[in-house]
Amino acid sequence: MHPDETALYPLTFDPVFKDYPWGGRTLADHLGRTLPDGIVAESWEIAAHPNGSSTVNAGSLKGKTLPAVQALLGVALLGDNNQPALEDERFPLLVKLLDARRWLSVQVHPDDHYGLAHEGEAGKTELWVVLHAEPGAELIYGFAPGMTHDQYAAVIGTEACVAGLQHLPVQSGDVFFVPAGTIHALGPGILVAEIQQNSDTTYRIWDWGRPRPLHLERALAVLNFSQPEPAPVTPLVLIDEEGLRVERLARCAYFETERITLPAGHEFFGQCDGSTFEIWAVLQGEATFDSAADPVTLHGVEWVLLPADMGDFVVSAHRHSVLLRVVTPNASQR
Repeated sequence: MHPDETALYPLTFDPVFKDYPWGGRTLADHLGRTLPDGIVAESWEIAAHPNGSSTVNAGSLKGKTLPAVQALLGVALLGDNNQPALEDERFPLLVKLLDARRWLSVQVHPDDHYGLAHEGEAGKTELWVVLHAEPGAELIYGFAPGMTHDQYAAVIGTEACVAGLQHLPVQSGDVFFVPAGTIHALGPGILVAEIQQNSDTTYRIWDWGRPRPLHLERALAVLNFSQPEPAPVTPLVLIDEEGLRVERLARCAYFETERITLPAGHEFFGQCDGSTFEIWAVLQGEATFDSAADPVTLHGVEWVLLPADMGDFVVSAHRHSVLLRVVTPNASQR
């Protein structure tokens, strides 16, 4: 049965906060967020995972968690592209903000095959969009040239395991695509928006002496030693006219992400045609999402989920704005 059309409106959420030891207070200090006391490492902005689900904060679905909304709306929320997620009763993606005030653990995520076999959930391919980086900030991404499985197995889990890794400088606006199997870690002074598969499986390799468990055997089983030379993503410019700029940041089996620069007074016309939901963020500026439902205005950094069957919409920039748009490809193409 098709849901009541009044339920098909732009959905905004109250996030879920995580207090991992590498976090800080940047979400309050830099973004003006209201936070609980203490360390806040992650804000799960749009989440439907057993370890945390965000809650709708406006409209007729206010107070419902995202899993409850999916159970109610089904394909009208997710779209035809996401039949496996409908069958598994699992939202496909997880969107976060990460505040790295200290080094994250050196870590790796499994792919779907290994994750489903050993963890009971899909793997974790992710995309980072750097929102803020302090001078000198860096991250770890990939192995130094020539590193082999046997060489790394001899040092994994010790401080020496960091020496054979690539360190990359980071600036605001940088984008990093992190496929499953990539060894990585964010360094201090970096704030990122993360779009990822809906998984919370992380295998820690080194945690800088913090007393948390490591997962060395499983990490060695999934590490990819043959990835290309690591570097930030070079965005593919799709549109660049009259100040409107649309760049493709990533296209993979799980999500496609675009960054849209919208000058003040400009509009972007879209349509949720039943194939996929759309996740939008206003990273900078201010923009309103108009549809058949009540308008929703977002400021940087805020997110909205547009149901797959919502129909036509218009994004209007009140000030010069930078936005993200995330959609899902057809599952048959994965």
